[in-house]
This record gives sequence, C-alpha cells and structure tokens, in this order.
Amino acid sequence: MSNPGTGPAMAPNGVQDGRPELLVLRALKLGDLLVAVPALKALRRTFPEHRLRYAAQGWLSEALGLVGGYELFPTHGLDEPLAIEPGVVDVAVNLHGSGPESQDRIEALQARQTIGHRSQYRDGPPWRAELHERERWVRLLEWHGIEADPLDIHLNRPHVPSPVPGSTVLHVGAAYGSRLWPAERFAAVASTLAAAGHNVVFTGGSGERDRALDVCRRAGFAEDTVLAGRLGLAEFAATIAAARLVISADTGAAHLASAYGTPSVVLFGPAPPEIWGPPPGPHVVLTRAELRRGDTFADQPDPALLAVTVQDVMAAARGLGVM
Repeated sequence: MSNPGTGPAMAPNGVQDGRPELLVLRALKLGDLLVAVPALKALRRTFPEHRLRYAAQGWLSEALGLVGGYELFPTHGLDEPLAIEPGVVDVAVNLHGSGPESQDRIEALQARQTIGHRSQYRDGPPWRAELHERERWVRLLEWHGIEADPLDIHLNRPHVPSPVPGSTVLHVGAAYGSRLWPAERFAAVASTLAAAGHNVVFTGGSGERDRALDVCRRAGFAEDTVLAGRLGLAEFAATIAAARLVISADTGAAHLASAYGTPSVVLFGPAPPEIWGPPPGPHVVLTRAELRRGDTFADQPDPALLAVTVQDVMAAARGLGVM
C-alpha cells in the first residue's frame, strides 16, 4: 500500500498496482466509446503488461466492461485537469480529439510516450475531418506503429440476460433535438411491426422516458413495453444484443447493434454516416444528405432526418429479411 498520488499505476482508491500505466482520454458518450473499440483493442494487444485506464464519464463503466481489459477513470469532459500526478502515466493516448484542450490535458500527464495527432507539442498524423471515426483512431495508432483493424468492433456479451430476448427495439431518444425522428412516425412503425408479429419495446435513457411513453401511447401499446429509464447499461446492451431488429437514430443503440451484429435501421440527421455510420453487415442507413443542415445542437430535427418516411423504414426492415 502507498499514499494516494505516489508511485506508478495508482488505483483510484490509492492502492499501487505496480504495472506501467496506459491512459486513454476520450471523455465523451456511449457512441464515442463504441467507435473507438478497434483502437482500444489494438492498444490492449500492444501493451499487454500495462494497466489500462479509460478517462470518461463514470456512467460508462458497464459499457467499458464489455470492451474488456480497461478500468474507468472518472472524468467529466475537459473542464478539469486529469487527477493524476505528472509522471505516473507511462503511455498517454489522446482519442478525444486534436484540439488544444485535449492536447493540454494529455501533455500535463508528462507520460513517457504520448500517442496523438500532430500538435504544437509533438509530431503525429494530421487531423483529417473526412475520415470515419473508426478509421480515424486506427490510422492514428498505425502512424505510431500499432497495428489495428477498423472492423474489430465486437464487444463481450453482457453478464446479464436480455429482459426481452427476440424483441424489436425502437430506441426513440437521442441526445439532441436535431436527431429526434417524430414520435408519430415511430408510433406508426411500431404499429406496423406489431401487426407483422414483432414484439416491440421502446428504449431510451431516464430523461427520454416521457418521449418513449408518448410513442407507446400513440401506438396503442401497453405501458410495460416502455423500457426507457428502467434498464442499466448492461441490461440495455443485452437487450440490443438479443434483439430481432433495432431502429434508432445515430446513437449508442445503433453502435451497440453494430457491435453485436444485430440487424438495424439507423436514421441519420445532422451527422454524416460517412463519419459515424455502421460497418458492413445487416445495417441500413436512412438519410437525405442533400437536405442536411448539420447543426448537431439544434432543438429541431435536421431536415435530412425529417425526410425519412415511415415507408422508408419499413422498406429497410423488409430488406433486412426481418419482416
């Protein structure tokens, strides 16, 4: 045992681990974690003797467990310095971005080795805005001599079973209004799927439960079909992994469907699928790129999303062979 803040590889409770420490900074959301999985797996293979930590919001701990091999280092955004003494981290990896905020947080660690994009501090690959997120982080590692596969996206199975195996999941929420497909359209899709024999459930976070209830009522379903706000992250992942079909905006639910190979229809609004879309597999992207306004933080749905119709979604489901 040792006092907190001294020695290498210090555990959050102050227990010295003894291994060299690798820390990944990606203080973002669930979808951001999931598109970084190929890079995280490559780092795990390359540094098998290191203690691996992932700096992000604490609520992502269960999802990080599905990647395997990493401990969560609770970090809320980039507002505060990382609570690690300089010199403790052996390898620091910036998977957050290329801006001065994330670069400064990484540089403050004074790690023996730093992996990041080109900056005022050190060399690296230039940032290329047009790259898919999975490709971006793989390319970063490859520049630093680390082999990675952008399609190595699969996650461990959750340690809990799905509460509704074989159900069709309509994930009706999203972080911003720009990604919210109209409730009445989700309801119409739900009704059509139910008539075709699907067991439909509605998911979302606790803050999205009211919206999920609204969709449920519009579709004429029983309230117990609304799982929004009732599932932990592991249960949510298990629900997606065991689903017959997932329909959602470009959210964490869509990335989980990709990771588990679950058939999915993904509705894109402000974000381009060329950057955030699913990998090859049983996944269909719906959007109208020529109408995209691209304001992620807007209160109203992006025109590219509003142009997607109920008929478009049903045609995509039929194309996936789940109807």
